[in-house]
This record gives sequence, structure tokens and C-alpha cells, in this order.
Amino acid sequence: MNRRLATFIIFAALAGPHSARAQQPQPLTLAQALDRAEKQNLDLQAARAQRAVAAAGIRVAGQHPNPTAFVSVLRDTPHESLFFDQPLEVGGRRGKRIELAKEEAALTEADITSAARQLRRSVRAAYFNLAFARRVTAEKSGSAKLASRLREIAQARFDSGDIPQLEVTQAELELARANADSQVAHRQEDIAQSQLNVLLNAPPATAWELLTGLDDVPQQLSLEQLAEKAARSNSEIARLLGEQKVEMSRTGLFKAERIPNLGLEFGADFNSPGPGGFKAGGRGQLSVELPLWNRNQGEIAQSSATLRALEQETQAKRRAIAGQIESAYYELNARQAEVALYSQTLVPSTRQLESLAEESYKSGKANILTVLGVQRDVTLVESEYLNSLLAMQTSLAELEEIVGSPLD
Repeated sequence: MNRRLATFIIFAALAGPHSARAQQPQPLTLAQALDRAEKQNLDLQAARAQRAVAAAGIRVAGQHPNPTAFVSVLRDTPHESLFFDQPLEVGGRRGKRIELAKEEAALTEADITSAARQLRRSVRAAYFNLAFARRVTAEKSGSAKLASRLREIAQARFDSGDIPQLEVTQAELELARANADSQVAHRQEDIAQSQLNVLLNAPPATAWELLTGLDDVPQQLSLEQLAEKAARSNSEIARLLGEQKVEMSRTGLFKAERIPNLGLEFGADFNSPGPGGFKAGGRGQLSVELPLWNRNQGEIAQSSATLRALEQETQAKRRAIAGQIESAYYELNARQAEVALYSQTLVPSTRQLESLAEESYKSGKANILTVLGVQRDVTLVESEYLNSLLAMQTSLAELEEIVGSPLD
């Protein structure tokens, strides 16, 4: 957790349970949240700022070497000289440098794309964490209302002499516990909202009306389609392929540097008295490095070995990604089946049981411990249902990040 996120969370915790809900909520779909984060997230903006650094690197690679000026004053003749030494790059060395810088700039783009994918997963997770927190808050508030109604029934039965004071006390204790759980849920909701606001670069007190439900899942692609998309879009594979291109360009530069540069020297000598002397005379010469011992043999060998290692690493990564996609795909399927089981069978059954237990207690056919036990079972099932919904969204976010492109 970074420092900025921690600051927002502490602010939310100290401000009180209803501080984040003080403003009028703004409608927000998941697609709008992702679009807003794409445009406003500060971490992504910082990553994109590296583009200017990469562009400057290309300019640096394209620079020509500067000439060197020499001035000499001697007792010998000629007494004065002025000449310039201009290195001349040959063998396409400058072009190879520019090519290498461009490939390194492409790596910067790969890093930005990877940062955008990670941000997308974080925003999706934060969005549905807030949706989950609100469902939990609603469920805890419902439990508190139910506990209040149960206390009223117990008080009425005690007043009529049907039950002892102990059952009223038990109902009051259950109500206190339910109210405490509701307050904690409100705090957790505020924290979840603060986390989403950090990612969206929104003011801390901004409240959202979430329009995308926790149980909303896009149409699922087949395993083969997901594997094809990952082959084109996965950020780890893309970076490894980019590193291979960088290394190939680096090898080309090393080979170009084996051709030695020329040194072009031109200028004039002045003040050479005596027989055959002159007042001014031109001079020029060429120099060249003799590549007898060092011809970049080690650098080329090292670069070639690095390229082979990257190729093998890419093959291994492709296989690992395929396995991760398969695992995440089946995990998502399992979570969807679990959600269907809870929503279609378990939750309706427990809610019906809860209603029957309350009616039985109201008519004197059950004691309060039976009702409290049923209520706790209902709370447990609904909590497990909400956890399964969140786990389903988490599995989808993980699958989307592995594939490397949006799945909705």
C-alpha cells in the first residue's frame, strides 16, 4: 500500500462513518471508472512521462560528434597553426544507434501498457470491493432491523407473561451486536470508497452511485479465444519480444562499430619565414583507428548469448501464460457455478427458513435460541454468497490481466 493510499484511508477512518456519504453520490459504471482512471490516475501519468525521456534518448543517439579546434604557437616554423579535427562516423554507426534508441523507446511503451493493465485490474478490484462493502453494509443493516424486530416481539411476549426476562436480554444483546456490525460495515465502506477515489484521482469525499452490479459478468470467451488474445496482448510476452528487438539492434550496433571511424583534420599554418617560406598555407590529414586487437568480439558474443536466452525465456513464458490462463479460466467457471448455487438455492432457502422461524417465535412455537441460531445461519449464508460474488469478480480481473486486453 503506497503512502497516498494510506493517507486517504486514515482520513476516512478519522472523519467518521458517514463522512464519505455526505456528498450527493455521482453515478458511475465500471466502464466510466476505467475510463476516468485511464485519463486521471497519477501513477499512469508518471509512467507516460517516460515517453519524453525515451524521445530525448532518440535525439541523443542521432547526434553527430563535435569537431575539435587546435591552435599552436611555436618557436619552430611555421610559428602559428590553426586546424580542426572532425571525427567521421562510417559503417552506419549513427543509424544503428538511432535504431537501438527507438527499440528502447518501444520498451517504454510496453512498460506503459503494462502499467495501464495493472491499473485496470486495480480499478476493477476497487470498484467491486466498494460494491461488496455496500452489499455487506445493506446486509448488516437488514440484520440490525431484524434483531430490532425480534427484540420487540420478545418484549411483547415478556409483557404478556409468555417468556422470562432472560429472552428479552438475549434479544437486546443480539441487537447490540447487530448494530456494532452495521457500524463496522459502514467504516469498511468508507475505506473502500477512499481506495477507489485514490485510483480515480478524485477528491477524498467523492461519493459514487455504482451502476454496475457485483453479479455482472461479461460474456465469457472460450479458452482458445483467450489464449489467442494473450498471444497478442500479454504484457510480459510483449516486453520479452521488445527486449529481443533491443538486443538485435544492440548486436547490429556492435558490428557497425567494428568499422573504425575516420578522423578528418584540416586547417592552416602561418608565418613560416626563410627560403621557401610562406605567410599562410593549408594543411590536412586523415587518421583511422587500426582494429587489430579489439573488434567488439566479446560484446557481440555477449549480446548474441543474451538474445538466445531471451528467446528461450519467451518460449517458457508463453507456456506459463497458457497455464495461467487455463487455471484462471477454470477458477472463474467454478466461482460462477458457486454464485449460481447460492443465488438460486441456498440464499432463498435460508431466507424462507428465517421467516418461518420468526413466525414460530411470534406464535410461541419456538424459543429465542432457535430463532437466533437460524438468523446466524442466514447471516453466514449471505456472507458466503457475497464473498463468492467478490471472488468471481476477482477471478475475472486476474484472467483479464493475464490475457492483457479487456474482456468486456
